[in-house]
Amino acid sequence: MDLSARYLFGRLLRDYVFQYKWRLVAAILFMIVSAMTTAATAFIMKPIVDEVFFEQNADVIWQTTLAVVVIFGLRGVATYGQAFFMNWVGTRVVSDIQLALFRKLVMADLAWFHANPTGQLISRFVYDVNQLRLRTTQLLVVLTKDSLTAIFLIGSLFYYDWKMALIIFIALPPGALAIRQLGRRARKAAHNVMDQTASFSSFLEETFHGIRVVKAYGQEEETKEQGKEVIRSRFRYEFKSLRIQATSSPIVEGLSGLMIAGVILYGASNVVAGNTTPGTFFAFITAAMLAYQPIKSVAKIAPQMQNGLAAAQKIFELLDVTHKVVDKPDAAPLELHKGEVEFHNVAFSYDADEPVLKDISLKMGAGKRIALVGPSGGGKSTILNLIPRFYDVTSGDITVDGQNVRDVTLKSLRENISLVSQDIFLFDDTIRANIAYGSPDATDEQVQEAARSAAVHDFIVSLPNGYNTRVGSDGVRLSGGQKQRIAIARAMLKDAPILLLDEATSALDTESERKIQTALGHLMEGRTSLVIAHRLSTILDADTIYVIVDGQVVEAGNHRDLLIHGGVYADLYSKQFALDSNVLPLTDTPSQA
Repeated sequence: MDLSARYLFGRLLRDYVFQYKWRLVAAILFMIVSAMTTAATAFIMKPIVDEVFFEQNADVIWQTTLAVVVIFGLRGVATYGQAFFMNWVGTRVVSDIQLALFRKLVMADLAWFHANPTGQLISRFVYDVNQLRLRTTQLLVVLTKDSLTAIFLIGSLFYYDWKMALIIFIALPPGALAIRQLGRRARKAAHNVMDQTASFSSFLEETFHGIRVVKAYGQEEETKEQGKEVIRSRFRYEFKSLRIQATSSPIVEGLSGLMIAGVILYGASNVVAGNTTPGTFFAFITAAMLAYQPIKSVAKIAPQMQNGLAAAQKIFELLDVTHKVVDKPDAAPLELHKGEVEFHNVAFSYDADEPVLKDISLKMGAGKRIALVGPSGGGKSTILNLIPRFYDVTSGDITVDGQNVRDVTLKSLRENISLVSQDIFLFDDTIRANIAYGSPDATDEQVQEAARSAAVHDFIVSLPNGYNTRVGSDGVRLSGGQKQRIAIARAMLKDAPILLLDEATSALDTESERKIQTALGHLMEGRTSLVIAHRLSTILDADTIYVIVDGQVVEAGNHRDLLIHGGVYADLYSKQFALDSNVLPLTDTPSQA
C-alpha cells in the first residue's frame, strides 16, 4: 500500500471507523471464531479417514459427527455475529460521512457551489460513499477473517507436513507482485469511473430540471443522443475497471491450480511410499482446499480496495474544502441600531482578471428606500449579494451601522436581512412551510397575514388543501407569479429591518404588481430597503436611485433630479415610457422631496 493509500485508509479508520471500536472488536472476535472453526474442519478429516475407514473404529463415528455439528453451528453463529456488527459499523460510517459532507457543503460559499455542479455533489453523497462502505467493509473482513482463516489453515498445513506446505508458498511472491501492479491500474480506473458517474449525475440533474426547455425547443432527440453518449462513456470506464479487477482471477486460479497439483503429486507419492497416512494426506488436502478461498480473497483485495480508496480521496477532497466566507475568530454579533448600510470604495470580481464592481461607494440611509438601476450585467445583483456576505468584497468595506460586515457573525448579519430574489426557489413542501421558512415559530395567523399582505391568501384558500398544499419540486405546481408572491410573503413574515428586493415583482401581472407594490410600500416603511428594478415605474418614490453601469456608480439622486440631469437614467426612463403604458411621461412624473 503506497503512502497515499495508507494515509486515506488510516484517516478513514481514525476519523470514522475506530469511534465504533467495541463493535469492531466484537466483529473481529466473531471472525476469529469463524476462522478457527474453518481450520477445525480440516482437523477432523484425519480421524475420519484413518480411524473410520481404515481402522473401522465405531466410537470415532459419533465423536466426529458431534464435532461436525458443533463446528458448523459455531461457524453459523460467528458468521451472523460478524455480519451483524460489520454491517452496523459500515452503515453507520456511511451515515456519519454523509452527515459530515452535508454539514460541510451547507456552509460552503455560493461561489464554490456555482463552480461545482449539483449532480457531481449528489454523486459523492450516494455513489462514492457507498463504494467506500462496500470496499472498506470488504477490506476489514478480508484482512481479519480471511487472513486469520488462511493463517490457521496454513498453520495446520505445516503441522501435517512442512515440506508439502512449502510447495504452496513457492508461487505466492510472483502472484503478489502481479496483484500489486493490478492495484495501481485499478486505482486510476476507479477514479475515472467516479468522474464519469459524477458527470452522469450532473447530466441527469440538468436534463430533468430543464425538461420544459428541452420540450419547448423540440430537443428530445438531441438530448437522448447526449444521454446515450454520457451513458456509453460511463459504461466504457466501468467495464475497464471491472476488467482490471477480473484480471486477478486468472492469476490466482492459475497459481492455485499449480499449488494444488504440486501438493497432490507430492502427498499422494508419500502415501504410496508409506511415508504418511491417507488421513494425514486428506486432512492436508482439505486444509489446502479450505485455504484456497481466503487466500484468493486476500490476493484479490488489492485491486478491489482501490475503488474504496479512490472514493475516499474524492470524499476527503470535499471535506477538506476551505471556505472563504466564514466568521472571524473574534466575530461579534451585529448590534443593529438604525440599519444604515454603506459601501466604501468596494471592488469585487468573481475572476481576478474580470472586475465586476469598481470602486463602488454608496449609502443606504436608515429607513430609506434605495434603488439600483442600469443595464443588465452592470453589477446590481452583485452589490445586493455582498450585503449578506454571499460573497466577500475584493477590496473596500461594507458596513451596517458602522460595523464591518466581515467583523460580525454571519448568523446575526443575515438574521437582520430579508431577501426576495428574481430567482425564486420553493421547497417541495407545503405552502405554509415555505412561507414560514426562516420563521418556524410563526403562528397560522401570522402566516396568513403575511400571505394577505403579499396578495396570495385568496389564491391559497381556493386550493383543495389550502395552506397544506404541497408546491412540488421548486414550486413546479405554481405559476411564476404565485411563487413570487409566496416568496414575498416569506420575507414579510421574517420582518427583518433590512430588506433586499431583486426584481421582486418581475413575474407578476399588472393587477398583482399593483397589489404587491402597495404591500411592499407598507413593508418598507421604517426599514432600510434596497430595490433592484427593471421596471422603473416601481421605484419612482425611492429616496435615492443609483445608476450602475459596468460596475460603477455613474449617477445618483431621486427620480426627478435624475430626469432633470438628462443622463443614463433619463434615457432608460424614456425608452421604457415608449414601451410600457405604466411609466408616466417625463412631464407627468410626481415631484420628489
